[in-house]
Amino acid sequence: MDEQILKPGDRDYVGALASGLDVLQAFDAEHPRMTLSEVAVRTDMDRAKARRFLLTLHALGFVRRTGRQFELTPRVLQLGYAYQASNQYRAVIQQYLEDITAELGESSSLAVLDGDDVVYVVRSAARHRLMAITLSVGTRLPAAYTSMGRVLLGQLPEPELEAFLERVELEAFTPLSVTSKEVLRDEIHKVRQQGYSILDQELDQGLRSVAVPVFAGSGELLGAINISTNAARVTLETLKSLYLPRLQDVAEKVRQTTR
Repeated sequence: MDEQILKPGDRDYVGALASGLDVLQAFDAEHPRMTLSEVAVRTDMDRAKARRFLLTLHALGFVRRTGRQFELTPRVLQLGYAYQASNQYRAVIQQYLEDITAELGESSSLAVLDGDDVVYVVRSAARHRLMAITLSVGTRLPAAYTSMGRVLLGQLPEPELEAFLERVELEAFTPLSVTSKEVLRDEIHKVRQQGYSILDQELDQGLRSVAVPVFAGSGELLGAINISTNAARVTLETLKSLYLPRLQDVAEKVRQTTR
């Protein structure tokens, strides 16, 4: 016998669940942000009912609130995907990086390892410029002299890391640049053990950054994310005590979102 589909009013039909999903589905490309009144109109609910659902979804992390405006968070993707392909997770990370920029006023990026370079694949840029070159999606920088690069090098199997160290040409971009392969090897091993990298003005004077690896829920390495800042404004202690935990929190959210 074919299984019957429940209808509103049936004993096992959970109206509250259906209404909550209606609220989530009210947001779309034409309505990415709405007030309580707008949600109530689009879902044909009274304001009190719409308010209860919005506040519950906010408490669960599926909706964020800014003033009178409500919008979805990347967490809603957990409802639709057990696993996200590589061309889908970047939209999730983009939102998280933009949140970092809005909160801290700093640029934040996602990069992957390509040969001896890192390639920027997602970026949220702050207004202030940190380097002489313009960083954007597609920009390549030497892995040895970026925090994201050292994080990604630390994820390599030891034979691949040794092959990298054998072929890489080290350059003194600044007086603080590491120019010894033995020292670089030690630094990468340290990064691998502690799970993050902090780089202080090795690629460009005045540029400091912190990075952590990002994994999907399946364990796949998606890349590394960083926060970059100006050494004159942010101390190394602030980078470690404030910015690093923020990145680690994002990395965990990405892992949970991309199961």
